[in-house]
Amino acid sequence: MNYTEVNFDGLVGPTHNYAGLSYGNVASKTNANKVANPKKAALQGLEKMLTLSHMGIHQGVLAPNARPDLTTLRALGFSGSDSNVISQAAKAAPQFLKACYSASSMWTANAATISPSSDTGDGKVHFTPANLNNKIHRAIEAKTTGNILKATFADESVFTHHAPLPQHTLFGDEGAANYTRLADSYGHSGLALFVYGEDMNSKVKPQVFPARQTRQASEAIARSHLLDPAQTLYIQQNPNVIDQGVFHNDVIAIGNENVFLFHEQAFYQQKKVIAQIRQNYTGTRPLHLIEVTDADLSVDEAVKSYIFNSQLVSLPNGGMALIAPSECQAIDSVERYLASLRQASNPIDEVIYMDLKQSMQNGGGPACLRLRVALSQNELNAVNPNCLMTDKLYNTLNTWVNKHYRDRLVEADLADPSLMLESQQALDELTQIMNLGSVYDFQKS
Repeated sequence: MNYTEVNFDGLVGPTHNYAGLSYGNVASKTNANKVANPKKAALQGLEKMLTLSHMGIHQGVLAPNARPDLTTLRALGFSGSDSNVISQAAKAAPQFLKACYSASSMWTANAATISPSSDTGDGKVHFTPANLNNKIHRAIEAKTTGNILKATFADESVFTHHAPLPQHTLFGDEGAANYTRLADSYGHSGLALFVYGEDMNSKVKPQVFPARQTRQASEAIARSHLLDPAQTLYIQQNPNVIDQGVFHNDVIAIGNENVFLFHEQAFYQQKKVIAQIRQNYTGTRPLHLIEVTDADLSVDEAVKSYIFNSQLVSLPNGGMALIAPSECQAIDSVERYLASLRQASNPIDEVIYMDLKQSMQNGGGPACLRLRVALSQNELNAVNPNCLMTDKLYNTLNTWVNKHYRDRLVEADLADPSLMLESQQALDELTQIMNLGSVYDFQKS
C-alpha cells in the first residue's frame, strides 16, 4: 500500500507575542518582552507550508488554539463579562494573563504523538494529544488541540483518538518532539524511538532545567497505540544537554525513514543507544546513523542555530532535503557542517534555508512548527480536505491573516479587551474556512 508523510504545520495565532514563558528554552527567555509581529509570524509559517507543497511534499494545516483562554481565567477566579475578566487578570495576575494569551500551539510538534497504521496492532492511525503539563501556558492546550485533531482526522474507521495522559508530573508528555521512527519507508513497520528526559524510578535527571518528558508517559502512549514492544525503544536524553537548553529531543536529534541525525551528546549512555538502534532496526534499506561530533558543532551552536530542529523530508523523486532555519547560515561552523553533510555518503542531498525568525525568537524552528503524520492513500482521503494545503487555501489564509492580524504586539496590549475580540472574530472565520465546526469554547458561550 502506498504511504506518504504529511507535515501538518501549526497556523500561528493572532496573539503571537514574546512573553518569555518557557523556562529551559533559551530563545524564549532571551527574547522576552520584545515587540512581536503576529502578521509576519503567520505569513512566514504559511510561506514554509507553500514551499513544501510546491516541492511535492504533502502539507497540512492545523488551526491554532483560541486565545485568550477565558475558561482558564474564569477557573482562576476572574468573573463578569469577558472584558472584565481580561481587565481583572491584567491587574491582579499579569503572568496568568500572559499564559492564557500564549500562541504556543503554533508548535504542533508538541501537539500529539501519532503512530501510523503500519505500526499499530489494529491497523489504525492513533493520536494522543500531549498534556504538556510542565508549563501552564501549554498545559491548557490539550483539550482544544484534541478537538482540532478530531475535526481534522474525523473518520473513526481509520483514526483513533485517545485522551491526553493525566495531568500529573509522573506523566509529563510533550508529544512528537520527543518521538521519531526509523523505517524502510513510511508504509513499512518502523522502529519507534521514544526519548524521555526523566524516569521517575531513576536518579538520572537534569539539575538546572526540568525534564519535560517522562519514561512513564512514553510507555503509556506506546501501550495505548498498540505498538509492538519488540519494535519500541525508550531512550533517555542526556541530562547535561537539557541543562544547556535542549528542552526537547528535536533540538538535538532528527530522524526520517532510514536516516537518524544526532549530536554525540544527545543521549545518556549513547554508545549503548546506538547499539540498540542498530540491533532493533529491521529495514532492508541501509540505516544511516549520522553522529555530529563536538568538533563539528558544540551543543551551544546547535541550540543557537537550531540545526537539529530542521525538517528532514523525503523528496518525491528520491533523496532527502533538510529544511533549515536561516539562523544556520549565521554561524560559520553550522553552515560548513551542512555543506559537508550534503557531500557525504547519505540520502541528504539538499539543504533549503527558510526565514522563520518570528517563531525562532520564541524558541521554535521548522521542526517545531510541524506534526508529522504518515498516512496511506485511503487515510489521506479521509482527512478534512479543508486542512490540506493548496494554492487556493494558501491565498485564502494569506488574505485572512492580512485582514485580522496586527503587525505589532507588546505585553501591554494583552490588557486591551479589543485584542480578545479581534482574535475571536478571526478564529470564528477560520473555523468556516477550514470546516472545523465548534472547536473553540468561545463559540459555545
